Amino acid sequence: MPHTYRLERHQFIPLPRGEVFAFFADAGNLETITPPSLHFRILTPRPIDIQSGTRIDHRLALFGILFQLRTRIESFDPPNRFTDVQERGPYQLWRHTHEFADQDGGTLMVDRVDYQLPLGPLGGLVNALFVQRQLKHIFDYRFQVIERLLAGNRQQMEQPPDNVSLTVI
Repeated sequence: MPHTYRLERHQFIPLPRGEVFAFFADAGNLETITPPSLHFRILTPRPIDIQSGTRIDHRLALFGILFQLRTRIESFDPPNRFTDVQERGPYQLWRHTHEFADQDGGTLMVDRVDYQLPLGPLGGLVNALFVQRQLKHIFDYRFQVIERLLAGNRQQMEQPPDNVSLTVI
């Protein structure tokens, strides 16, 4: 049985929860908050009506390899949370939960990704050597773009705070 890994990041955004939720529930914004190096593109025609059961096709390049992915919105509970799961793509399991909670003067957003890799026993080595670093890079980039677009920090941060946890669950 493959290991399940968890990535978790917290970010405070000084906007009302409904406004923050709406930004993340707009699938088109995923292209904006994904590093350009991944060549991420949504293939599903827009506008996309996000709700439980919605499927979204997209593509991206990981380590120079082009992947076609399909994700499905597993649960959708505005303005509190939604979860997307990979139905087709490079991971054996990918479950990304986006949670939003009121916090003094804004919204606390929590990204929680549970994932498993294929390749049996080699999956742990691939995770340690490549995947964890790549996911941290992706979520660091997201943090910076969200800071610039939503949190009002117009300056590019040198380095996002080290608040990404990567664990085996």
